[in-house]
Amino acid sequence: MSDTGRKDFSTKAKEELTPDSTKSTQDKVKETVTDTTDRVARGLQTDDSKGGTQEAFDKAQRASDNHAHGGASNSIGDKVKNALGLNN
Repeated sequence: MSDTGRKDFSTKAKEELTPDSTKSTQDKVKETVTDTTDRVARGLQTDDSKGGTQEAFDKAQRASDNHAHGGASNSIGDKVKNALGLNN
């Protein structure tokens, strides 16, 4: 189970398993928006304030994001925190 305000794990799994070729443009746009919102929420909440499953999932997602983006050092959440002056 995901933390409050976060994308549910079963929804995320269903989105990942469904081929993009079978998704409507509206579904793809919705997924992009909800994925971005979830990434921002992931970055704004500290790992120690998350449930164990959410924390593990977020760490795996960060590793995946970093690998997919050529080892990018900052997540979207980090960039938001930097822009707002919340990273000290």
